[in-house]
Amino acid sequence: MTLRLPRLCLSVLAAIALAGCTDAPLGSDLDEGSFGNPTMNNVMIHNGELSFAQELGRRFAEEVPTTINFEFNSAVLDQEARAILRQQAHFIQNFPEVRFTVYGHTDLVGTQAYNQRLGLRRAHAVVDFFVAQGIDRSRLDALVSLGETQPVVATEARERRNRRTVTEVTGFVQDNPMVLDGQYARIVYRTYAAGPGGGSGGGE
Repeated sequence: MTLRLPRLCLSVLAAIALAGCTDAPLGSDLDEGSFGNPTMNNVMIHNGELSFAQELGRRFAEEVPTTINFEFNSAVLDQEARAILRQQAHFIQNFPEVRFTVYGHTDLVGTQAYNQRLGLRRAHAVVDFFVAQGIDRSRLDALVSLGETQPVVATEARERRNRRTVTEVTGFVQDNPMVLDGQYARIVYRTYAAGPGGGSGGGE
């Protein structure tokens, strides 16, 4: 007698089998620190999107400073931060098919609950800056990663390098025509038009 399993059960068993082949979910190295993305990345890696998103993420990190820093207990963007964010915004504007995530970090001073709110305020400050530069908010996510979990410098004292946001490539805008056609390579390797002064940004 042939045993017939419901389609849902087969899907679950297949997922379990795949999970057993590796110590980490497929694609879990992309967009670390966010929530629920390993499942999404499993889909991305099977349709070819993940490797291109990773490549574009590497390109972004090589061509544009991805991190800005903050004064103690502040989410205010100073002039240095704004100059870097203008470079990031110019890159983002050159790739309208791509989604980005901003992670807000704190140093180790203060309670975890307070730092979580502060880190999120910092991430939102960056997203608001990008929106003011003409970038569609739907392409941007603001998330928080506490300094306790991802410090640049392991110290409980005030540390400017830990008070930061980091902008990263998340993936592709799923309803964009180029993405629907799977033209990821054309997006990733598009010529990047540097702005005035080599993309360094002017005054504001």
